Amino acid sequence: MPMSEPIQLVVVDDHPLFRRGLIALLSQDERFVVVGEASDVGEAQRVLDKTPPDLLLLDNHLPGVKGVDAIMAFKAAYPGLRILMLTVSEDEEDLSKALQNGADGYLLKTAESDQLCDALVKVHEGHSVISPVMLNKLVSTLRHSSPPAAEATGFSHAGDKAALQQLDKLSPREKDIFFLIAQSLSNKQIARDLDIAETTVKIHIQHIFKKLSLTSRVQIAVFAASHGLS
Repeated sequence: MPMSEPIQLVVVDDHPLFRRGLIALLSQDERFVVVGEASDVGEAQRVLDKTPPDLLLLDNHLPGVKGVDAIMAFKAAYPGLRILMLTVSEDEEDLSKALQNGADGYLLKTAESDQLCDALVKVHEGHSVISPVMLNKLVSTLRHSSPPAAEATGFSHAGDKAALQQLDKLSPREKDIFFLIAQSLSNKQIARDLDIAETTVKIHIQHIFKKLSLTSRVQIAVFAASHGLS
């Protein structure tokens, strides 16, 4: 279904050629309109004050203040603003800090253009998006983390028994999909593996969200990892 209004974006990246190329790419998609650009956090604040967007596409390695360190201030100053990190950093600490500070997504610059555009739409709709490579690192970290580390992501270790009781709320098919999501498979891959339609996968995922009181695929992966269910 076509969107009634395009998503308004501000792009923050200190590399002019990359920034302009990214803006040119997004301008070709009618779902988006770039309303501003900046090369650092200070300039971004001035742009946001002038033209508050729906979504901020934010690099991490910026001159002066790093992107991850500016997230909380942006969120506090501009309620409702969604932030998608777009960065070359595969550092698990940067990912963890970005999520803790309120980032709505974390995407690597190696992503394909269609992956980026899809991620922007999902973040705008209220979903969390993380590059598969980084999600795998997050899951691996949680498997070996102490309870405080898991709590930093929004989950705590309530014990395997309690987690299994939660999973009992799911149908057999929903459990299959739950574990495939925990392995970072896409909807298309899940549909192929289970020999069902992709639309059916999406319906099952919505049921999983509701039954487990979760809101995103990332939370499913974190739930599984933090309870040793991956």
